Amino acid sequence: MPLDDSAIGTAEAAGLFELCGPFEPRPQVAAAVSGGPDSLALAWLLQSWLTARGGRLLALLVDHRLRAESAEESAAVAARLAALGIDSRLLVWGDGLGVSTGLQAAARKARYRLLGEACRVAGILHLALGHHRDDQVETLLQRADSGSGPDGLAGMPAISEVGDLRLLRPFLTLPKSRLVATCRAAGLGFVEDPSNRDERFARGRLRARATHLTAAGLDPRLLADLAATAGRRRAAMEEKVAALLVDAVSPHPAGFATIAPALVEAPDPLALRALAQVLASIGGGRWPPRAARTQRALSRLREQPLRPATLGGCRLLPRVLGKTGDEDASGGWLAVREPTAQVCPLAPGQSLRWDGRFWVSLGIDAPPDLAVGPLGESGWRAVLKARPDLKTVALPTLALPAAARLCLPALFERDVPLAVPQLAFVRPGWDPDLFSSRFRPDRALTRGRFCVPQSVAETGSETSFTVA
Repeated sequence: MPLDDSAIGTAEAAGLFELCGPFEPRPQVAAAVSGGPDSLALAWLLQSWLTARGGRLLALLVDHRLRAESAEESAAVAARLAALGIDSRLLVWGDGLGVSTGLQAAARKARYRLLGEACRVAGILHLALGHHRDDQVETLLQRADSGSGPDGLAGMPAISEVGDLRLLRPFLTLPKSRLVATCRAAGLGFVEDPSNRDERFARGRLRARATHLTAAGLDPRLLADLAATAGRRRAAMEEKVAALLVDAVSPHPAGFATIAPALVEAPDPLALRALAQVLASIGGGRWPPRAARTQRALSRLREQPLRPATLGGCRLLPRVLGKTGDEDASGGWLAVREPTAQVCPLAPGQSLRWDGRFWVSLGIDAPPDLAVGPLGESGWRAVLKARPDLKTVALPTLALPAAARLCLPALFERDVPLAVPQLAFVRPGWDPDLFSSRFRPDRALTRGRFCVPQSVAETGSETSFTVA
């Protein structure tokens, strides 16, 4: 087994990268590079691996502009990458100076947003990150402090899918010392961001605490193994939840879903997770509601199936089949967005994720001063006034539940709806190709299972990732 202070060889790195597949025949990969030893070693090893496969690496540098010298440091890192034959692109976040609290959290959110946008523009599906075992230990400590449940204590996954982007963490089983040794062996000059050790920030305090724990004899490998154990349990549970969702939930491209009674009748651990996934996806949330609130909603569906429930921006409405004698909820429930979506300006040529659910785009030839917002009751009346024939034409779009129809994205000029793609409606004289919307929620109903990095065996066998 390699020592904790040994450099990472190209063969070992290639094995780790291969485990992050699948990749296309000539892989196009981006790497988030800060200039520190973690990301610099990642970029250097990735460049070698991709070159051998006829692929290409694009290094993405994010300058948060939080320190006066950050622009100069970013330029130096770009020059260092260029000397290694690595293309780079600088991404700038200039909003941090106005943030008074939660600065690092805001910077992290902005960083991932900028990285994701850059990958989409470049047509790249894979974003490699330099997270290592020490980062995993810090994540575990942070989540333990915040009272995270078993899922949170699984730490970071080795591979995760976020929309149309795969986040890859090939070095989660390796200590930072090996990445530092790799840079030194290759003669790669690296820098350390002083804010990483600043104990005014939560991450700096966690790093100091992890150091104290190691000095007290708590091996970081033990904590990393605890996270991996939690990760394997999470992966197994997610597989069962995915199977339940396939059987019990039918999502619709108009942004709603039907829920069969089988979901509510499932055992609590499965039913809770499945319901939370539905609420996050249909409600447009980035994260599911808290477990206690989801449990209360699940209990209401079981005890009062004909009573609507609202949680996480989502409405759960009973679907009653038949009205002979005693009505029941044998039809399950309809999950629709709560009618609280905002109206957003949409400029010509702009694309954005609206309401956390729909990816909308406006053509470059469209006129200015347009906005996207929920169709609503008044918008639906305007649609029928402009197209009275829709009252009689038997279109599948008109069969949409009213509660779901009112939350559809519509393009407005002032208060006049110009287009509603999910209803196949365009106002006479409007080009239907100028506005499009697709149901692509921030959080998909089902995702790839949690991917766990296993520790290197004491026998020296290869590291492997598992999802079960």
